[in-house]
Amino acid sequence: MRLTLIQLFKDTVPGHIFRGKRRLVKPVSKRAMETLRREYERQEQIMLYLRHPYLSVEESEGHVKDLKKSEAKIAMWNDAQTAKKLKPHVTIEERLSHLKVKEAWD
Repeated sequence: MRLTLIQLFKDTVPGHIFRGKRRLVKPVSKRAMETLRREYERQEQIMLYLRHPYLSVEESEGHVKDLKKSEAKIAMWNDAQTAKKLKPHVTIEERLSHLKVKEAWD
């Protein structure tokens, strides 16, 4: 029984497997390289879309004017509603005011 346990755990790395001086380093496979290449291509495609937007600055200048009015009303309503639900602000001095019995230190 003891010999079996020794042989089972002989080739393992002491401590954490993937950290430290005696870590286990996985060999790089073709699948990992392909996945990494696809990921880089995907990121490059996203950066291309971000560099070249659909609308120019002139085209996107006034297309949200109507939305801003309704958004302002909704924001004002939300602020008023949430202010009612929130508890008032409490300072540390108010929390610890019961400890203040007298001001004389000596």
